[in-house]
Amino acid sequence: MAIHAAAPRRRWRRYGTSYLMLLPFLGLFAGFLVWPLANSLYLSFTKFDGVNAPEFEGLDNFRHLLFDDDRFRHALGNTFLYVVASIGIGTLLSLGLALAFSGSSWPHRIMRTIFFLPSVTSSIALMLLWKWIFAPGDFGLANTVVTWFGGRAVEWLATPGLTIPILVLMSVWGGMGYGMVLYVAGLNTIPQEYYEAARIDGAGTWQQFRRVTLPLLRPVTTYVVVTGLIGAFQVFEAVYIVFRGTNNIGGVLDSGLMIVPYLYDQGFTHFKLGYASAIAWVLFLIIFALSMVNLRIGRALKEL
Repeated sequence: MAIHAAAPRRRWRRYGTSYLMLLPFLGLFAGFLVWPLANSLYLSFTKFDGVNAPEFEGLDNFRHLLFDDDRFRHALGNTFLYVVASIGIGTLLSLGLALAFSGSSWPHRIMRTIFFLPSVTSSIALMLLWKWIFAPGDFGLANTVVTWFGGRAVEWLATPGLTIPILVLMSVWGGMGYGMVLYVAGLNTIPQEYYEAARIDGAGTWQQFRRVTLPLLRPVTTYVVVTGLIGAFQVFEAVYIVFRGTNNIGGVLDSGLMIVPYLYDQGFTHFKLGYASAIAWVLFLIIFALSMVNLRIGRALKEL
């Protein structure tokens, strides 16, 4: 018994200082992450407008969200379309840029820097730039270029069919440099002996890429896809700054409505904070499930 009682004291003497030094972080972690998450989960089961006390309603918010809210389903469809297009195109372009500029020469370094710059530039500034590019009339850059070739000015931001393509364009342009840097790092870790062995066996350039490069880049691809998926599902600035109308956050006919802008609209325009919390938790479950699927697929491919 004495031996068992002495063990915690020895552990405290050995690690007590470390535990004390962790307390400030643990306090901040609990106050700014754990408590808000727990409070948000509680609010998702309530009717709360930010002024009156929350009224517990059980699963009513989730039931209405999933079965009765046509606008949420529209936002969900737009978001999935945007995620698939932006992640697919962005990943392919990131890999292509990495293959094109993976060298250590100065021209390759300069090109990597140029493509990476949008990833570290303020997203607000970039969205304002894109809003000017697609401005109506002859003021915007896109319409100026169109008129140079004899075309008519296009209402880019007021045409529902162009909303998702424009959002995808902005996402790919702003994010492919980040994916390129990750792929370049992955390419530099592949031993050259593998390519030499493949060439000795008679493998051509395409076969080397398919049989050597792609399999060894699977961990990088998994990371790029999962992080890109998380970011794409949380798109907000592009919709809010570029497409938001006076009375409609999703643009013309809600053509640009995504889940996070809809969450913002419900929570901070209509003051349905309990309902907005339910949207947030549904979004979390979607991202979590898709991330787990991607990780499982990546693990299964690695074992092949």
